[in-house]
Amino acid sequence: MHVLITGGAGFIGSQLAEYHLDRGDKVHVVDDLSTGSKENIEEFAEKPGFHFDEADILTWPGLEKAAAWADRVYHMAAVVGVYRVLAEPIKVLSTNIAGTERLLRAIHAGGWSPQVILASTSEVYGHTEARELREDAPLVIQSGARSRWNYAVSKLADEALGLSYARKHGLQITIVRFCNTIGPRQTGRYGMVLPRFVAQALRGEPLTVYGDGNQTRSFCDVRDTVAALDALASNPASGGEIVNVGNNREISILDLAKLIIRTAESTSKIKKIPYLEAYGEDFEDITHRRPALDKLFGLTDFSHNWTLEETVQDLLDRSRNRVAKVV
Repeated sequence: MHVLITGGAGFIGSQLAEYHLDRGDKVHVVDDLSTGSKENIEEFAEKPGFHFDEADILTWPGLEKAAAWADRVYHMAAVVGVYRVLAEPIKVLSTNIAGTERLLRAIHAGGWSPQVILASTSEVYGHTEARELREDAPLVIQSGARSRWNYAVSKLADEALGLSYARKHGLQITIVRFCNTIGPRQTGRYGMVLPRFVAQALRGEPLTVYGDGNQTRSFCDVRDTVAALDALASNPASGGEIVNVGNNREISILDLAKLIIRTAESTSKIKKIPYLEAYGEDFEDITHRRPALDKLFGLTDFSHNWTLEETVQDLLDRSRNRVAKVV
């Protein structure tokens, strides 16, 4: 199989690349390295069948050729992370929407219909009061919303583009709404909570919890996420569908901090920081986020292999091993 991964040097994209290379597939990764890293792909960069282009999805001249070559496309290229979303609100909208439209146009022009996994996000659910996020639920984004919501708006536009190309041109496109993916190669540089907590706990620093810490999230290990994506792409019935991909176990950010301190046997304390201090502006956070996974389980035989505790322990071990190698 020929696999094209845009944004493939990010932590999800690189895990996808490694997964397919291990299966003997040929993998072509394109990434502008704005949030991805060459370190994420260096472990398999010399493997037969792997090719990497450092390029912007908006201007990459090889896009049409790569789209026509691919049997499967994972579109992961996007401006991501809370800090970047707040710092670069216009770029979030222009890059995320225009990049997706250019890719879909190239796929259609290639005259060949590969399996396409188009990445969206649970952020599109907005300020819903529902205790469980279902794919057919109304989406609640306030009128005149602040730039905090630009990422959600851009991904909602991507969903509309993907479904329109699927219906108008018969392309095999599955929209996946990621729900707090975590795991190896993820960085806390742009506001991702788990790697930030792990680093703080290992240094004995206070774990900085934003807000009151009672907001809840449902975390899914990236290795489970990748298996779920492959299962969806392998089932033609997923074409034209929107599917949550995540884990439905819910935990508060405060309890997550306590879990990491306990697992790391750290002396760290917990420090609560107001959103205004953390992000430099009043920040509207989602109070809870637990995805409904009925659709994912109905379309695939996927099951989770990683618990949150196992992922936390794995990340702590990896971080300690990196430090030991440097010393």
